[in-house]
Amino acid sequence: MNTTNVRIRQLCQSLRLSALAENNEPVFRVAEEKQPGYRDFTILLLETELKAREEKQFTRKIRDANLPLSHDLDNYDFTFNNGLKPAQINQLKELVWLEQNFNIILLGPSGVGKTFLAAGLCHHAIKAGYKALFRNMEQIMDVLRLKDVSRSAMTEYKRITAANLIVIDDIMLMPVTKTEAVKLFSFINMLFEKASFIITTNKSPQQWVEMLDDEVLATALLDRLLFKCQVLSLEGKSYRLLNRKTIFDENNEKDID
Repeated sequence: MNTTNVRIRQLCQSLRLSALAENNEPVFRVAEEKQPGYRDFTILLLETELKAREEKQFTRKIRDANLPLSHDLDNYDFTFNNGLKPAQINQLKELVWLEQNFNIILLGPSGVGKTFLAAGLCHHAIKAGYKALFRNMEQIMDVLRLKDVSRSAMTEYKRITAANLIVIDDIMLMPVTKTEAVKLFSFINMLFEKASFIITTNKSPQQWVEMLDDEVLATALLDRLLFKCQVLSLEGKSYRLLNRKTIFDENNEKDID
């Protein structure tokens, strides 16, 4: 590396232009081939740095979101009948509801696509520039229980409460104590009309009352979530059971029968 390149790298590092510091040769080759003017070359430099920063930021958002493995709505199987129409999914992908701080509740039995759809919308929101996180009920409750005694839990709490969209998967899957229920209500109440929630659940509102063992608290919690909310009731048989994997091929399975 000649002294000029060393100096360029040093200057980029001093200015915290990390992309140009580490990978400026392709930019110089383009400039040598196309011979842009000073202004166009400056734009090329700045666009290169900006693109790298945006890609790094997107990667960080995806990591923080903690999405499940299957989350790309481009792979949604429209042949699977769960009561949701393609037009509805496309409308959800437009994210107008997120701009207006609407919530979405996905209600239905296991296997009908609630988690996949919630994760897909979370991923779509991140691509659109929003801060979006995917957590299950247990993870949320762990943070709420430990945030005042654990630095890592407080860091996670601050990350969650700074998000534009929070997915809570499998809410009310397991019973919660009265103390936990109060913490959950305080959390949702604090973010009321400040952030959007996507809730997946296989429990009806009446079952929420039973799980919380407190009708007043359950009503107050549902009141916040349902105030500006689209409830989507999914139905049908489990997609996983209909498309289950096997270690044997079909012919071998018939032979065994």
